[in-house]
Amino acid sequence: MRTELGRPRNRQIDDAVLSATVELLGEVPYAELTVDTIARRAGTSKPAIYRRWPGKAHLVHEAVFPIDESTEIPATGSLPADVREMVRRVADVLTAPPARAALPGLIGEMAADPTLHAALLTRFGDIITGGLGDFLRRAVERGEVRSEVSADELAEAVAGITLVSLLTRGTALDDGWMDRAATLIVRGISA
Repeated sequence: MRTELGRPRNRQIDDAVLSATVELLGEVPYAELTVDTIARRAGTSKPAIYRRWPGKAHLVHEAVFPIDESTEIPATGSLPADVREMVRRVADVLTAPPARAALPGLIGEMAADPTLHAALLTRFGDIITGGLGDFLRRAVERGEVRSEVSADELAEAVAGITLVSLLTRGTALDDGWMDRAATLIVRGISA
């Protein structure tokens, strides 16, 4: 049995800090965003933030990429429809203004700091290895997907095609693009 020492975390502070981070990303570039500014906007202190997040990049990642209904694995009953829904959800998250503001800075920081990269991937570990892994196992059992396709590879394909398309197009991704992207991915993983 594990006993927690000290006061329990105040979820209201967490929520205020995450909200302040999202708001500020709409006002200042990622490079100019500081933990001090976030703390002032959230009505808390820098130490309170650093007790919760190791640094700005971790905080920004959690604020702009929340684990919520958008990260649930779809189950439409159709592999092409499920993959298309995954692509749509990723596109929705990546095209949201806070994510668009934060992505260049986060990508730069993750490239420079392997420990940050590993920590951020760990946040989504259960979704990828659990939810997406189960999704793929069921698709393999139905004979729809090759058994060697991994959850990590599918996650990389969906996120990668979406991110690169946003970077090269610079605009929102329409339904036609989502259909074509999903078709490419489904053809790549199909049995």
